Amino acid sequence: MSADGASTHPRLQLDECLSLPVRLSIVAALARVDDAEFGAVRDAIEVSDPVLSKQIRVLEDTGYISVRKGYVGKRPRTWLSLTEEGRAALRRHLAALHELIADL
Repeated sequence: MSADGASTHPRLQLDECLSLPVRLSIVAALARVDDAEFGAVRDAIEVSDPVLSKQIRVLEDTGYISVRKGYVGKRPRTWLSLTEEGRAALRRHLAALHELIADL
Protein backbone atom coordinates (compact mmCIF):
# COMPACT_ATOMS: atom_id res chain seq x y z
CA MET A 1 0.00 0.00 0.00
CA SER A 2 1.06 3.54 -0.61
CA ALA A 3 1.54 6.12 2.15
CA ASP A 4 -2.03 7.39 1.67
CA GLY A 5 -3.48 3.88 2.14
CA ALA A 6 -4.34 3.34 -1.52
CA SER A 7 -3.40 -0.02 -2.96
CA THR A 8 -0.75 0.14 -5.65
CA HIS A 9 -0.45 -3.52 -6.59
CA PRO A 10 0.10 -3.84 -10.38
CA ARG A 11 -2.76 -6.32 -10.76
CA LEU A 12 -5.14 -3.48 -9.96
CA GLN A 13 -3.93 -1.75 -13.14
CA LEU A 14 -4.86 -4.71 -15.34
CA ASP A 15 -7.78 -4.05 -17.68
CA GLU A 16 -10.53 -6.57 -16.92
CA CYS A 17 -11.79 -6.35 -20.48
CA LEU A 18 -8.36 -7.42 -21.76
CA SER A 19 -7.88 -10.14 -19.16
CA LEU A 20 -9.81 -12.61 -21.32
CA PRO A 21 -7.23 -14.21 -23.64
CA VAL A 22 -9.46 -13.98 -26.73
CA ARG A 23 -10.01 -10.24 -26.27
CA LEU A 24 -6.34 -9.63 -25.62
CA SER A 25 -5.54 -11.62 -28.78
CA ILE A 26 -7.96 -9.52 -30.85
CA VAL A 27 -6.55 -6.24 -29.57
CA ALA A 28 -2.95 -7.42 -30.00
CA ALA A 29 -3.65 -8.53 -33.58
CA LEU A 30 -5.25 -5.17 -34.41
CA ALA A 31 -2.40 -3.22 -32.79
CA ARG A 32 -0.14 -4.37 -35.63
CA VAL A 33 -2.29 -2.99 -38.47
CA ASP A 34 -4.47 -0.02 -39.41
CA ASP A 35 -7.44 -2.34 -39.91
CA ALA A 36 -8.12 -5.99 -40.62
CA GLU A 37 -10.91 -7.97 -42.18
CA PHE A 38 -13.00 -10.11 -39.81
CA GLY A 39 -11.85 -13.38 -41.41
CA ALA A 40 -8.19 -12.44 -41.17
CA VAL A 41 -8.51 -11.73 -37.44
CA ARG A 42 -10.52 -14.93 -36.92
CA ASP A 43 -7.84 -16.98 -38.64
CA ALA A 44 -4.95 -15.19 -36.94
CA ILE A 45 -6.26 -15.82 -33.43
CA GLU A 46 -7.78 -19.23 -34.26
CA VAL A 47 -11.36 -18.81 -33.06
CA SER A 48 -14.77 -19.46 -34.61
CA ASP A 49 -16.96 -16.76 -36.15
CA PRO A 50 -19.44 -16.75 -33.21
CA VAL A 51 -16.65 -16.44 -30.63
CA LEU A 52 -15.05 -13.56 -32.51
CA SER A 53 -18.39 -11.82 -33.06
CA LYS A 54 -19.26 -11.96 -29.37
CA GLN A 55 -15.90 -10.57 -28.26
CA ILE A 56 -15.97 -7.87 -30.94
CA ARG A 57 -19.27 -6.61 -29.51
CA VAL A 58 -17.73 -6.35 -26.04
CA LEU A 59 -14.64 -4.55 -27.33
CA GLU A 60 -16.73 -2.20 -29.46
CA ASP A 61 -18.98 -1.40 -26.48
CA THR A 62 -15.91 -0.46 -24.41
CA GLY A 63 -14.69 1.78 -27.22
CA TYR A 64 -11.54 -0.28 -27.80
CA ILE A 65 -12.26 -1.22 -31.41
CA SER A 66 -14.28 0.20 -34.24
CA VAL A 67 -16.22 -1.89 -36.72
CA ARG A 68 -16.83 -0.90 -40.32
CA LYS A 69 -19.09 -2.86 -42.65
CA GLY A 70 -19.05 -2.69 -46.40
CA TYR A 71 -18.85 -4.74 -49.55
CA VAL A 72 -16.15 -6.15 -51.75
CA GLY A 73 -18.02 -6.63 -54.99
CA LYS A 74 -21.34 -8.06 -53.87
CA ARG A 75 -19.94 -9.80 -50.80
CA PRO A 76 -20.43 -8.20 -47.38
CA ARG A 77 -17.26 -7.62 -45.37
CA THR A 78 -16.47 -6.41 -41.87
CA TRP A 79 -13.28 -4.55 -41.00
CA LEU A 80 -11.98 -4.04 -37.49
CA SER A 81 -9.60 -1.42 -36.20
CA LEU A 82 -8.15 -0.56 -32.83
CA THR A 83 -9.16 2.87 -31.52
CA GLU A 84 -6.77 5.23 -29.74
CA GLU A 85 -8.58 4.35 -26.52
CA GLY A 86 -7.95 0.67 -27.28
CA ARG A 87 -4.26 1.31 -27.96
CA ALA A 88 -3.92 3.18 -24.67
CA ALA A 89 -5.72 0.40 -22.79
CA LEU A 90 -3.41 -2.21 -24.33
CA ARG A 91 -0.32 -0.18 -23.36
CA ARG A 92 -1.56 0.17 -19.75
CA HIS A 93 -2.46 -3.52 -19.55
CA LEU A 94 0.94 -4.61 -20.87
CA ALA A 95 2.75 -2.22 -18.53
CA ALA A 96 0.87 -3.73 -15.57
CA LEU A 97 1.76 -7.26 -16.74
CA HIS A 98 5.42 -6.28 -17.04
CA GLU A 99 5.36 -4.76 -13.57
CA LEU A 100 3.80 -7.93 -12.16
CA ILE A 101 6.63 -10.08 -13.45
CA ALA A 102 9.48 -7.57 -13.13
CA ASP A 103 10.91 -9.15 -10.00
CA LEU A 104 10.86 -12.76 -11.22
